Amino acid sequence: MTERVLYGYFRSSASYRVRIALNLKGLDYRYQAVNLLKGEQRSPEYLAINPQGLVPLLDDGGVKIAQSLAICEYLDEAYPDTPRLLPAGAAARARVRALALAIAADIHPLQNTRVGKYLQTEYGKDEEGKAEWIRHWIRTGFDALEPLLAATPGRYAAGEQPTLADVCLLPQVFSARRFGVDLAAYPNIVRVADALEQVPAFADAHPSRQPDAI
Repeated sequence: MTERVLYGYFRSSASYRVRIALNLKGLDYRYQAVNLLKGEQRSPEYLAINPQGLVPLLDDGGVKIAQSLAICEYLDEAYPDTPRLLPAGAAARARVRALALAIAADIHPLQNTRVGKYLQTEYGKDEEGKAEWIRHWIRTGFDALEPLLAATPGRYAAGEQPTLADVCLLPQVFSARRFGVDLAAYPNIVRVADALEQVPAFADAHPSRQPDAI
């Protein structure tokens, strides 16, 4: 059988999403660590695989896909007999995508390692300055996300089954806690995250459980 390989970094939120998705789908894979702090994503060898020089990248038996949400939607379409990340019905799918993008497009890019380095080199931000930038944008995003979750009945972000919205939510909560965001104002976000942490597919994808964790 052709090998399935996930190129990622243990603390990358985007890589974390794909690990969750693969686990939810019950799909085996080999994990190939790409150390972002050492610049391995810019090595000629990795750029030959992914010219964007980012993680994650999934090689599914020769089908190479970058961008975490594109990977997740590919998995949903390529393996429709496994648990679905997107629900049936156009309106329900759109809601899940909107929740996922509120995190993946509106919050996460502003805390990216590249952004932090640019803040440091071009604007002289120290580590605390970079951390406060990240906290500000996480709080801004969570301020909008919290009422959306409050309006949704069910255990998880979009109901009683984990979806693509949850795949994005838990890694973002991990980042919020890592950077010291006070989550007291976000009880629904915390409620959903706590429930997700009890799901083995999410727990096994945690950064601390990855072979490159440091």
